[in-house]
Amino acid sequence: MDLYVLLGVPREAGGDEIKRAFRRLARKYHPDINPGDRAAEMRFRVVADAYDVLIDPERRRQYDATGVAAPGVDVVATFGFEGFDFSVDAVQGREASTFGDLFADVIHDTVGSAMEGTAAGADLHVALSIGFEDAVRGTDRSITLVRRCTCRMCQGAGVIPVAETTCTGCRGAGTIRSARGHMLFAKACARCAGTGRLRHTVCAACTGAGIEARSETVHVAVPAGVADGERLRLAGLGHAGIRGGEPGDLSVTLQVAPHPFFRREGDELHIIVPVAVHEAALGTRFEIPTLDGPARLRVPPGTRSGQRFRLRERGVRSVRSGQRGDLVVEIRLVLPSLLDERSKELLREFGRINGEDVRADLWRDAPGS
Repeated sequence: MDLYVLLGVPREAGGDEIKRAFRRLARKYHPDINPGDRAAEMRFRVVADAYDVLIDPERRRQYDATGVAAPGVDVVATFGFEGFDFSVDAVQGREASTFGDLFADVIHDTVGSAMEGTAAGADLHVALSIGFEDAVRGTDRSITLVRRCTCRMCQGAGVIPVAETTCTGCRGAGTIRSARGHMLFAKACARCAGTGRLRHTVCAACTGAGIEARSETVHVAVPAGVADGERLRLAGLGHAGIRGGEPGDLSVTLQVAPHPFFRREGDELHIIVPVAVHEAALGTRFEIPTLDGPARLRVPPGTRSGQRFRLRERGVRSVRSGQRGDLVVEIRLVLPSLLDERSKELLREFGRINGEDVRADLWRDAPGS
């Protein structure tokens, strides 16, 4: 597994960022904080090995170049102090200037209260495109997604029991010694948690993470009346939790396609209907489309362009109240595209008979009128 991914840092991370990431993970997985939790022990060992490589400039350069970590001495957060050299040379030399940083790295994670060994899974977010009428009437859909699930091989533990063997990290001693300048440190072996014996091996399927990515098909029941941009929350269908932690939820954002002639406003539907001049003047009846099939609309004589008619309960059923909105029909007058001489003469005669100034009220309050 990529060491940068294991620590949760970018490849260009500096030493301080790597240290902070290691401290955070050490507080979660350290054997002293998770007594008896073998999965945490193995996870801590993997994290400690990754930190040991990335904090060492030479080993990090080699890892970046080859993708393989060179062997070296582990550096983890809990030590026992076997001996120190506090001579004048040591105190006044280079080691003295780095002692504070090293000492903080060594003991920082040994204090404080223990943290929980489990972690909740993250929520998963996906988008689902549906048709306009599917959103109005409701539908069932299946979506395929990739989510982090509990590893089937190790059942989320991250390790698999094996026949007990001598720890190869400490050769059965249970401790590992290392020197930094004039100081000698002894620490519990991270591989075996200080026991000197190995009883588990890292799960090859999940590399010790306890979770694995899998493609799954999820059924989504879309209720009637949902609108564009609404979210459906499916509990427990997000990413799996770590070591038995609660799984996250699946959040489905609905993307509703527009309708060719209906426009939705809340639970109301709006439609624009073209009407000829003579129909608006004399009145007419005709059928218009609705979600429930054709409905007959009466346009009274003298109807003006922009006038609206409301058909009760022909709109969208509310997801919350269950009540249906209305269908609002807006009249749009349409003039004939081409007039012959006979039609023009009839319109002139109409104008002479009905000589009303339709702009009189519009300019009544204009200055100078």
